Amino acid sequence: TRRAIENSNYYEEERKLARLISEECQCNSELTHVVTTGGGPGIMEAANRGAFDVGCKSIGLNIKLPAEQQPNPFITPELCFQFHYFAIRKLHFLQRAKALIFFPGGFGTLDELFEMVTLVQLGQIHQPVGILNVNGYWNGLYAFLETAVGQGFIPEAHQRMILSDDEPAGLL
Repeated sequence: TRRAIENSNYYEEERKLARLISEECQCNSELTHVVTTGGGPGIMEAANRGAFDVGCKSIGLNIKLPAEQQPNPFITPELCFQFHYFAIRKLHFLQRAKALIFFPGGFGTLDELFEMVTLVQLGQIHQPVGILNVNGYWNGLYAFLETAVGQGFIPEAHQRMILSDDEPAGLL
């Protein structure tokens, strides 16, 4: 379908980023960082596949869902973990992350993004939170943040806690 073709750009951008991160952090003599995803299909698969493309390891933190999401085939087999609860899975992401990068996604992505930004706002985590605004996907989020600041629900200083690929931002 037309939508699938349009969304393939997200997949390719994520795959490219994961290749770059993996080459930089694993293909030398020292393993410093490993791409970690939710382990499922789609854009999560693209990140695991990007690491796989260059012969590097990647982690998949898969969640068991009613629709029985299966881990994607590009996760390093011994680094594929199954979770029953989202909260425990998010805890494992946070324990391991040096940075959190969000690509376009649905409700699960929004849940994780807003929880991570809230934890940064509260000073409970200090990892940078970034989003890649591929094809303007997150423009609505930026508009929401502007509205929330304008209405006084988010302090102006906190509006820019989400790092963007096209608008430099800083953490508090």
